[in-house]
Amino acid sequence: MLKVRRSRLYTLWFSWYSRRQFRRYFNSVRVVMQAGVQEMDPRIPVILYANHAYWWDGFWSQLCTEEFFHQNLHIIIEYQQLKKHRFFTRLGAFSLDRSRPRSVLDTLRYAAELLTVKSERQNALWIFPQGKIEPVEKRPLHFYKGTASIIAGVLKKTPLIYLVSVVSRIEYLDEQKPELCLSFRAPRLLSSAEYAAADDLTVYMQSMTESHLDELGGKIRNRTIDEAHIVVRGTASINKRVEACMRFFGLEKG
Repeated sequence: MLKVRRSRLYTLWFSWYSRRQFRRYFNSVRVVMQAGVQEMDPRIPVILYANHAYWWDGFWSQLCTEEFFHQNLHIIIEYQQLKKHRFFTRLGAFSLDRSRPRSVLDTLRYAAELLTVKSERQNALWIFPQGKIEPVEKRPLHFYKGTASIIAGVLKKTPLIYLVSVVSRIEYLDEQKPELCLSFRAPRLLSSAEYAAADDLTVYMQSMTESHLDELGGKIRNRTIDEAHIVVRGTASINKRVEACMRFFGLEKG
């Protein structure tokens, strides 16, 4: 298993690099966040679970951590991918190798340890329980039970944990470049007394993510996403540059 080897220097570089990439490829990155997400008690660990539909998912989790939270970010990445891009361990990533069952158990235990270590910052784990990239409209979603197992491990060490549903959709609206739209639902505070079984909790998270994706999709279709906080605004696309050029030379249509 590849473990976290956090580096502030790498984190600063990646922050600059990822924002540069977002500005290049998106018209904007917009975030809708329900009340309570930024008000979580930092002494209680949190798992932010999300759909996995895009290559960009690891990038925006770091972006949101930097923009909105005072957290120790951790993220699980498939072993073969993290082996190719080991610098992600410097940002808080560690590996999961599903081809080796014993290694999976080690990863789940390691995740619970990271979430319960003493820290002035809130310990956070960003996880994509689908385990692979799948179309955003796929239904039903299938989540692996590893997330629920990590929660069980955490609740053996500490009495409470937050669960936060996060979803992402990339949509083309009125610009040449697409919009990256992210949505955070209000945290659920789960206690050891409430934890029933891994299967039940996994079904709950699947259902929550499906309804959350549908909700965000409705906001986008109805053009009510303007209420979102714009984290990154992209560089001008070709159509905007052409329009600006026409205005400059007085070629706009009357």
